[in-house]
Amino acid sequence: MKPEELLFSETHEWVRVQDEGGVKVATIGISAFAVEQLTDLVFMELPPVGKFVAAGQELGEVESVKAVSPLYSPVDGEIIDVNRDLPDRLETLNQDPYNAGWIVKVRLTDETALSKLMDYAAYQKQCAEAGEG
Repeated sequence: MKPEELLFSETHEWVRVQDEGGVKVATIGISAFAVEQLTDLVFMELPPVGKFVAAGQELGEVESVKAVSPLYSPVDGEIIDVNRDLPDRLETLNQDPYNAGWIVKVRLTDETALSKLMDYAAYQKQCAEAGEG
């Protein structure tokens, strides 16, 4: 998966929406930029499958040697899958944040929040304007 094909939140989560058997499913992860800013990752807390999340709601956290950072849901829906291997293999986020580094999959209950997300070019601009990228 290429970052140019994804949508991004202001809080550095990425989203890929796919139609799976007539159901819209959002795969969510954190951007390469976010991983780079966090540096040495040491811990990740994932949400339980079956939890309902709203856009902007915290769904877990990632901890680095520098800080603990919340992970936010960019969409509304039910968590239907989590990347259970990820907390034991945090290096995956450095190596492949947009494929193997996915964090959760959410069955969308409302697609409204998707319109508030940025495309790759807008996200790159946000990172550059923040003086962070």
